[in-house]
Amino acid sequence: MNEYFPEVEKIEYKGPQSDDPLSFRYYDPDGEIDGKPMSEHLRFSVAYWHTFASESSDPFGAGTRERPWEEGDTPMERAKNRARAAFEFMDKLGVEYFCFHDRDVAPAGDSLEETNRNLDEVVDLIEELMEETGIKLLWGTANLFEHPRYANGAATSPNADVFAHAAAQVKKAMEVANRLGACGYVFWGGREGYETLLNTDLGLEMDNEARFLEMAVDHAEKIGFDGQFLIEPKPKEPTKHQYDFDVEHAHAFLQKYGLEDFFKANIEANHATLAGHTFQHELNYARQNDMLGSVDANQGDKLLGWDTDQFPTDVYSTTLAMYEILQARGLKPGGLNFDAKVRRPSFKPVDLFYGHIAGMDAFARGLEVAGRLLDDGVFTDLLADRYSSYNSGIGRKIVEGEADFSELDEYAKDRGEIVVESGAQEKLESILNQYVLET
Repeated sequence: MNEYFPEVEKIEYKGPQSDDPLSFRYYDPDGEIDGKPMSEHLRFSVAYWHTFASESSDPFGAGTRERPWEEGDTPMERAKNRARAAFEFMDKLGVEYFCFHDRDVAPAGDSLEETNRNLDEVVDLIEELMEETGIKLLWGTANLFEHPRYANGAATSPNADVFAHAAAQVKKAMEVANRLGACGYVFWGGREGYETLLNTDLGLEMDNEARFLEMAVDHAEKIGFDGQFLIEPKPKEPTKHQYDFDVEHAHAFLQKYGLEDFFKANIEANHATLAGHTFQHELNYARQNDMLGSVDANQGDKLLGWDTDQFPTDVYSTTLAMYEILQARGLKPGGLNFDAKVRRPSFKPVDLFYGHIAGMDAFARGLEVAGRLLDDGVFTDLLADRYSSYNSGIGRKIVEGEADFSELDEYAKDRGEIVVESGAQEKLESILNQYVLET
């Protein structure tokens, strides 16, 4: 059997002083934080699409990547080589999970039946490779955005035949996810949105999207799939306005249609940026509203206005992300999926290791710092003190719904000058610096 990464041995933890680029400096899978090993806190996953199915092309140039597993004579041969390369990579990297779209792992055929047969054949091999390595499927999904039939959407298409085809594709993808024991299943509405309202019935499209998700819930019960359903928000790109704009929009949508008990959010850092939010904001809203399901770990470029999907290396961002995740008591059954791609000039197979190692170390360091912040109660104590006026007196009556405008009017008239405390933002940011920069 071919070895696709012969120059790479199993990646090991060698500590912060290591000068070996093919080693972990901060990610120690067995290192304990808050009574659990890092691997259990972080639940790293490799994204099949960026890592193995992408050519690294862009609007201005063809693909650059050297990918020896793409040298097969037929699409199915290449798909099987891709699977073998993926599991060699994940095994050497030491990750426990992976994610994929249906079309990442197997080529489409001339009919839906042939496409499904292709998928089953490659999944047979993936199942064997999962058994050999112990690597698990974090979540699966269907590619409902790439084919020309989805130019106007899938579940929100104005064409009922497209809606039906999308439903058939998701039905099969859910059955594959169930067969492989997936922890979850993601719905990313890549083209569920619009370019102009001049040709869009927004109300019907959103109703149809809800009907589509209701059918998925029903089918999950039918086939015995008990994984977590996940909605992945994104505000724009490829459409100008997408219906799942951010976590709050997705939450409101689910509540409107009575689906909130079945779905949580798969939050991507770069999508938060596009929505005008911080990654921490999206995680915090999800945590506060029991919507935190899983994370696509990446980062964008603040100078570029599109989804650059870079590997996460900003330790401030990973620290604040893990600060939220730890307070949510972890991501299980979700995880940290590297929906990230190496840059176009980074075309060697080994560059895939460098990118993932950098991201894994950044999140491991963020986990360490976030754990210390929570153990020391640095921000939690300050937060509790800032809102302490709601623990007693009139504040408590407000929180418990016992006050009305008349009572508050009388209370305010009897008060003297109100003393407002400083938010001390700069002090807090200085404290964060101190913890992040400690070695």
